[in-house]
Amino acid sequence: VSARLVEIYKLGQGRYLRLLLSTSNLAQVGRASRIVAALARIDRERIASHQRTLDELKTARIALQARNRRLESLTADAKRAQAANIRAAQAHADLIRDIDRRRDSNAQLAGELLGAQQKLQATLRELAKGGTVVEPAVLPLGPFRGDLDWPVAGAIRYGFGRAAATRSTSSNGIEIAAEEGAPTVAVHGGVVAFADAFAGFGNLVILDHGSQTFSLYGDLLDISVKKGARIEHGQALGTVGSSVTGPAGLYFELRVDGQTVDPLQWLRKR
Repeated sequence: VSARLVEIYKLGQGRYLRLLLSTSNLAQVGRASRIVAALARIDRERIASHQRTLDELKTARIALQARNRRLESLTADAKRAQAANIRAAQAHADLIRDIDRRRDSNAQLAGELLGAQQKLQATLRELAKGGTVVEPAVLPLGPFRGDLDWPVAGAIRYGFGRAAATRSTSSNGIEIAAEEGAPTVAVHGGVVAFADAFAGFGNLVILDHGSQTFSLYGDLLDISVKKGARIEHGQALGTVGSSVTGPAGLYFELRVDGQTVDPLQWLRKR
């Protein structure tokens, strides 16, 4: 087609007229005219066909370019998705490792708290056997059941017999959420049987109320009383500190007749 177009271009616009005039026999003019008409039609068809081919090639090239751009976009999306999947898988693996670490840490903490609780039980048994240096307050605790003042103002973080979020062992007392530094007071008169740091309970004060009855105040920031001191109802014992199992709060426990009891049944209803 290209060769034919070049040939037509060389002949110029008068190519068919010159072809007719080159015929010397007038009888052949009609035949030459038909030939010229046929050639002209063939040329027009070839040119039109060639133009259609060019248009189709242009359309195909545009479509191919669009597909290439789409492919590049999809490839970029796939790379981003792959990177996101890698990050998600890494985050999942990190989360699993963190959960494993926390589980191991909580198991270790639970074991330590259980040991501390057992040690505290033994300490209270010894206190019950030996008594205190100063005789406890005369007023027994029993008549004040349900009417004891709270040792600190605050909401219950976890109750008696229930485990805290980070504990797997049940509690013999309650934890009262309070601001660090809040004053902690005695719920009843008694004698300080213990006032020192105690593993698993932070700074701990134990008041002896007589008849194997004790009140315990744990996780204190500081202690303001000494062992053997006689304490009046409402007297300050220290201030609230951070709990070994979480944020600031007071651990409070009651022992009546040597047995653990639910402090909420003895404290005044709020």
